[in-house]
Amino acid sequence: MPTAQPAKAYPAHDEHPLEAVTLGIDPYDMADKANIFSVHYSDVGLMPIFVVITNDGNQPVALAGMKAELVTVDRTKIPLATDDDLYRRLSRPTTGNVSPSPLPWPKKAKGSVSKDAMDEIQNSQFAAKAVEPHGTQSGFMFFDVSGISTPLAGAHFYLTGVRDAKGNELMYFEVPLEKYLSAPSKPN
Repeated sequence: MPTAQPAKAYPAHDEHPLEAVTLGIDPYDMADKANIFSVHYSDVGLMPIFVVITNDGNQPVALAGMKAELVTVDRTKIPLATDDDLYRRLSRPTTGNVSPSPLPWPKKAKGSVSKDAMDEIQNSQFAAKAVEPHGTQSGFMFFDVSGISTPLAGAHFYLTGVRDAKGNELMYFEVPLEKYLSAPSKPN
């Protein structure tokens, strides 16, 4: 796992100064960054996005009901991939008939996800339920971008359902991915 910086440090971020909460994102779309994973998610049409939420306020922020969504340039809404979605995509189930009969014989799915891959998914996913005052939480969210040639160009990342200590929903977060794509690369 990469070490999380304050969310404001990421080129692609949305800061809510009145609510004292900032969302930063860092897509792992390039091979050099994606090498931290043992699984090659891009090969199976998945986009890992490192999500960082920083709370600069004096009250905790609840994340239990949050909902993340990636919206492409053509307004296609891509929901956050569930564990089942990830396992299904990684196992690459293939089916085949037992015989070339016109009868609908049962089909058997082949393939499984290794324990290492399952552990990697569980350990890397964004799992925080709250952000403590003056704290930061981070983790990866995965999106199914199969069939989209340039999923980040013109796309937006939305996050809703973040609540303050009183249970009031904060204004939604919107991060244009162009901020990430147009940011200067970091020197090595």
